[in-house]
Amino acid sequence: MCPGRSQVIYRGEKITTLSISEDSGPEDLETLAVAVHSVIGLPTTIRSLKRKGLRLEKGQILDRDYTGPVLEEVLKTNKVVHKVPTEGVYSGKPVVVAPIHSKDGEVIAALGVVDILATIDLHSVFQEYTSVLEEVEYAKK
Repeated sequence: MCPGRSQVIYRGEKITTLSISEDSGPEDLETLAVAVHSVIGLPTTIRSLKRKGLRLEKGQILDRDYTGPVLEEVLKTNKVVHKVPTEGVYSGKPVVVAPIHSKDGEVIAALGVVDILATIDLHSVFQEYTSVLEEVEYAKK
Protein backbone atom coordinates (compact mmCIF):
# COMPACT_ATOMS: atom_id res chain seq x y z
CA MET A 1 0.00 0.00 0.00
CA CYS A 2 1.31 3.48 -0.89
CA PRO A 3 1.82 6.18 1.77
CA GLY A 4 -1.37 8.08 2.55
CA ARG A 5 -3.57 5.20 1.39
CA SER A 6 -5.24 2.51 3.42
CA GLN A 7 -7.80 -0.19 2.97
CA VAL A 8 -10.91 -0.33 5.11
CA ILE A 9 -14.01 -2.47 5.16
CA TYR A 10 -17.15 -0.48 4.34
CA ARG A 11 -20.50 -2.25 4.18
CA GLY A 12 -18.72 -5.55 3.79
CA GLU A 13 -16.49 -4.39 0.91
CA LYS A 14 -12.79 -3.64 0.97
CA ILE A 15 -12.21 -0.08 -0.25
CA THR A 16 -9.03 1.91 -0.67
CA THR A 17 -8.94 5.37 0.86
CA LEU A 18 -6.59 8.30 0.38
CA SER A 19 -5.78 10.48 3.35
CA ILE A 20 -3.62 13.52 3.74
CA SER A 21 -2.69 15.50 6.82
CA GLU A 22 -0.68 18.54 7.83
CA ASP A 23 2.34 16.19 7.96
CA SER A 24 1.88 14.71 4.47
CA GLY A 25 4.94 14.72 2.29
CA PRO A 26 5.30 14.67 -1.48
CA GLU A 27 4.79 10.91 -1.63
CA ASP A 28 1.40 11.32 0.13
CA LEU A 29 0.29 14.24 -2.06
CA GLU A 30 1.44 12.81 -5.40
CA THR A 31 -1.78 10.98 -6.32
CA LEU A 32 -3.90 14.09 -5.77
CA ALA A 33 -1.44 16.40 -7.52
CA VAL A 34 -1.10 14.14 -10.56
CA ALA A 35 -4.89 13.81 -10.85
CA VAL A 36 -5.45 17.59 -10.73
CA HIS A 37 -2.58 18.23 -13.14
CA SER A 38 -3.85 15.56 -15.54
CA VAL A 39 -7.36 17.05 -15.59
CA ILE A 40 -6.42 20.70 -16.07
CA GLY A 41 -3.05 20.38 -17.81
CA LEU A 42 -1.68 23.49 -16.11
CA PRO A 43 1.39 23.84 -13.91
CA THR A 44 0.29 22.51 -10.51
CA THR A 45 1.82 22.82 -7.04
CA ILE A 46 0.88 21.32 -3.69
CA ARG A 47 2.35 21.14 -0.20
CA SER A 48 1.14 20.31 3.29
CA LEU A 49 1.27 22.62 6.27
CA LYS A 50 4.39 21.05 7.76
CA ARG A 51 6.23 19.59 4.76
CA LYS A 52 7.19 20.70 1.29
CA GLY A 53 5.46 19.13 -1.68
CA LEU A 54 5.41 18.88 -5.45
CA ARG A 55 5.60 20.99 -8.60
CA LEU A 56 4.26 19.51 -11.84
CA GLU A 57 4.43 20.79 -15.41
CA LYS A 58 3.82 19.17 -18.80
CA GLY A 59 2.90 15.83 -17.26
CA GLN A 60 6.08 15.58 -15.19
CA ILE A 61 6.95 16.03 -11.54
CA LEU A 62 9.74 18.61 -11.63
CA ASP A 63 10.30 19.11 -7.91
CA ARG A 64 9.61 16.87 -4.89
CA ASP A 65 10.76 19.44 -2.32
CA TYR A 66 8.68 22.41 -3.46
CA THR A 67 7.14 25.40 -1.81
CA GLY A 68 6.30 28.84 -3.14
CA PRO A 69 5.37 32.21 -1.69
CA VAL A 70 1.66 31.94 -2.53
CA LEU A 71 1.39 28.40 -1.15
CA GLU A 72 2.96 29.73 2.05
CA GLU A 73 0.52 32.68 2.14
CA VAL A 74 -2.50 30.41 1.78
CA LEU A 75 -1.27 28.13 4.56
CA LYS A 76 -1.04 31.19 6.84
CA THR A 77 -4.28 32.94 5.85
CA ASN A 78 -6.47 29.89 5.12
CA LYS A 79 -7.98 31.78 2.16
CA VAL A 80 -7.98 31.34 -1.60
CA VAL A 81 -5.42 33.70 -3.15
CA HIS A 82 -5.28 34.99 -6.73
CA LYS A 83 -2.10 36.93 -7.35
CA VAL A 84 1.01 37.44 -9.43
CA PRO A 85 3.99 36.51 -7.26
CA THR A 86 7.07 38.72 -7.41
CA GLU A 87 9.44 35.90 -6.45
CA GLY A 88 9.80 32.18 -6.94
CA VAL A 89 9.42 29.87 -9.92
CA TYR A 90 6.15 31.50 -11.04
CA SER A 91 7.27 35.10 -10.55
CA GLY A 92 5.33 37.36 -12.92
CA LYS A 93 2.70 34.72 -13.74
CA PRO A 94 -0.81 34.81 -12.29
CA VAL A 95 -1.54 31.92 -9.95
CA VAL A 96 -4.49 30.77 -7.88
CA VAL A 97 -3.95 28.76 -4.70
CA ALA A 98 -6.60 27.24 -2.44
CA PRO A 99 -6.39 25.73 1.02
CA ILE A 100 -7.25 22.08 1.65
CA HIS A 101 -9.04 21.58 4.95
CA SER A 102 -9.31 18.81 7.49
CA LYS A 103 -12.75 17.58 8.57
CA ASP A 104 -12.70 20.14 11.38
CA GLY A 105 -11.94 23.04 9.03
CA GLU A 106 -8.24 23.47 9.78
CA VAL A 107 -5.93 24.15 6.85
CA ILE A 108 -3.72 21.10 6.24
CA ALA A 109 -2.38 21.78 2.74
CA ALA A 110 -2.47 24.17 -0.21
CA LEU A 111 -2.96 23.42 -3.91
CA GLY A 112 -2.14 25.90 -6.65
CA VAL A 113 -2.17 26.30 -10.42
CA VAL A 114 -1.00 28.88 -12.91
CA ASP A 115 -4.15 30.93 -13.58
CA ILE A 116 -4.42 31.22 -17.36
CA LEU A 117 -7.91 32.71 -17.06
CA ALA A 118 -6.38 35.77 -15.41
CA THR A 119 -4.52 36.48 -18.66
CA ILE A 120 -7.65 36.34 -20.84
CA ASP A 121 -10.02 39.26 -21.18
CA LEU A 122 -13.18 37.15 -20.97
CA HIS A 123 -15.47 40.12 -21.58
CA SER A 124 -13.94 40.87 -24.97
CA VAL A 125 -13.80 37.17 -25.90
CA PHE A 126 -17.49 36.74 -25.20
CA GLN A 127 -18.42 40.05 -26.84
CA GLU A 128 -17.14 38.64 -30.11
CA TYR A 129 -19.20 35.51 -29.61
CA THR A 130 -22.66 36.88 -28.95
CA SER A 131 -24.20 33.50 -29.64
CA VAL A 132 -22.38 32.14 -26.56
CA LEU A 133 -23.82 34.94 -24.45
CA GLU A 134 -27.29 34.31 -25.88
CA GLU A 135 -26.99 30.61 -25.00
CA VAL A 136 -25.92 31.45 -21.45
CA GLU A 137 -28.84 33.85 -21.03
CA TYR A 138 -31.26 31.29 -22.48
CA ALA A 139 -29.94 28.63 -20.09
CA LYS A 140 -30.61 30.92 -17.10
CA LYS A 141 -34.35 31.06 -17.92
